[in-house]
Amino acid sequence: MLETLYNYFGFTGSLIVAFFSFLFFVFWIAGVAGICSKNRPPVRQTIFISLAVFVPIYPVLWLIADMIKQKRELRKL
Repeated sequence: MLETLYNYFGFTGSLIVAFFSFLFFVFWIAGVAGICSKNRPPVRQTIFISLAVFVPIYPVLWLIADMIKQKRELRKL
């Protein structure tokens, strides 16, 4: 797999792809943790956790939206 990545993107490209893959994984884990920490009714919590697991981009988008919301709240102070 690494050889294919290297052959397809070259050295610099494979480093960039690996770096962004790592960042996506970290943001995904942080998004799942944030989604799980909210207090919701059990049925809604199950839906949100299922979305987070089966749609990998959802926790990342949720995390970005939550960061924007926090920034706006901090600006109000």
